[in-house]
Amino acid sequence: MVSFEAKDLETGKLHGYLLSAVAPRPIAFASTVDADGNPNLSPFSFFNVFSANPPILIFSPARRVRNNSVKHTLENVEATKEVVINVVNYDLVHQASLSSTEYEKDINEFEKAGLTMLKSDLVKPFRVAESPIQLECKVNEIIKLGTEGGAGNLVICEVVKIHISKEILDANEMIDQEKLDLVARAGGDYYSRAKTGFFKVPKPLRTIGIGIDAMPDEIKNSMIFTGNDLGMLGNIERFPTEEDIADFIKSVGEHHEGIKEMTHREKHKMARNYLSYGDVDSAWKLLLS
Repeated sequence: MVSFEAKDLETGKLHGYLLSAVAPRPIAFASTVDADGNPNLSPFSFFNVFSANPPILIFSPARRVRNNSVKHTLENVEATKEVVINVVNYDLVHQASLSSTEYEKDINEFEKAGLTMLKSDLVKPFRVAESPIQLECKVNEIIKLGTEGGAGNLVICEVVKIHISKEILDANEMIDQEKLDLVARAGGDYYSRAKTGFFKVPKPLRTIGIGIDAMPDEIKNSMIFTGNDLGMLGNIERFPTEEDIADFIKSVGEHHEGIKEMTHREKHKMARNYLSYGDVDSAWKLLLS
């Protein structure tokens, strides 16, 4: 066994150890608005429920390790004292991950992630319509744990209204955990699914994904692709070039004759097969051929 004193580790390495050691962690898909009403959406895994009476949730938008900057979510809850915590199930995980991209302040992550803004009843931030559970909250207090990169900011939220999809309730109107199918965060690119265990979702934080809103209409409105498929496709930094596409067609031509004559539906089905193996690059080259 190797041992370290926390003070001797660089913050980035200590951060990595902690995220891998304390896992899986539930995800707070936090929707906020700024003082002018502009929406923001981002997932946070420093999150849990801490009280039922009063109903208290706490999540922590930490200061960025690399440059000690703060996240738009923190700025917004400081300004408005309101937030909606949406839960993340398996059907949403790629879109939630895509929304964590560090877009500029005026960019709407709902649109980038292809999610629907649903008006809340008691607070200003929008709910994520696709989330099976949405918790409208008032922010009671924000506790700053430090001033350096990596320092957390405990946002103490009181739940004022809960919205639950009827599809995940049992006969007693309680939540069926298997139907809910939650996911949680671990270290690095790893997530866990309540029903099946760990799986990987590439994090978009190091690049700026094009987003679902930038896709051609026939792709983002496809009857073949799921939200997860679109989330994967939206996490590329740029579209492949014409040269890339030509090389791809040449390389696979012997296996897929008539690729250029395929219908959109046929291409989407084949592209989804590439996505099932995590081959987003080939999926895009096929779709744009």
